[in-house]
Amino acid sequence: MMTNLLDNPLVLSALFYPRAAIRNEKPRDNLYDGAIPVADGVELGYRLHAVPDAKAVVLYFHGNGENAADYDCFAPDYRQSGASLLVVDYRGYGWSTGEPSVSALLADVGPVVEALPGILEHAGIVHQAPIVMGRSLGSACAIEAADRYPDQFHGLILESAFAHAIPLLVRLGLPARVLEGLPDPIQNLSKIARIRLPLLVIHGMRDSVIPVDNGQLLYNASPAALKFLELIPAAGHNDLLLYGIDRYFSAIARLIAAV
Repeated sequence: MMTNLLDNPLVLSALFYPRAAIRNEKPRDNLYDGAIPVADGVELGYRLHAVPDAKAVVLYFHGNGENAADYDCFAPDYRQSGASLLVVDYRGYGWSTGEPSVSALLADVGPVVEALPGILEHAGIVHQAPIVMGRSLGSACAIEAADRYPDQFHGLILESAFAHAIPLLVRLGLPARVLEGLPDPIQNLSKIARIRLPLLVIHGMRDSVIPVDNGQLLYNASPAALKFLELIPAAGHNDLLLYGIDRYFSAIARLIAAV
């Protein structure tokens, strides 16, 4: 896989900032913590905020430096938008085991999607329409899931997503001369050109980490018959909910209602 080109210590130190979290061993208040086996001796932790009467369930791949427990405070907003929320960690994040790598980031998407029906059945929400969502780094996983498993999802949501991986790595501080000539190992832009799922792209117009033109490129490349673009004027990369929480969740509710 081309992603192996980026599995070196320099790149990994710029891309991944894993943080641990404590797993709840017993379900409580429709909150379920669990783990998904993805390789020999490796599991990915997840947290599900189940809403029994919701229309949809959002499978969420978070940004760098975050973990599933960070989204506890936003689960009520997803509930108000009509969705349960299932946040999956990467290797080494939360209570996941293993070490993060670029190749594992995409390889682990398959086992996660395949485990989704069982997770929803355990929580009694199999009737809810799955929508896959990715923020920043997680956009690679969400696009991979929608590209490989289009029949498993009813929609795709991208927040602060990148269109091209190599320019992003340069902005994160990696030497341009090291990356010069490398093909894009993630290929978000070419993948989304094949995805016809209903699409919502959310981006901050003052994003200096992943500039807003990335979101516009992904939106333009999508062949989806139903797609929405929500640009939040004052927001950067990590403060969309500070400057535009109402617009953010209204857009998500609009997509859920549409699909």
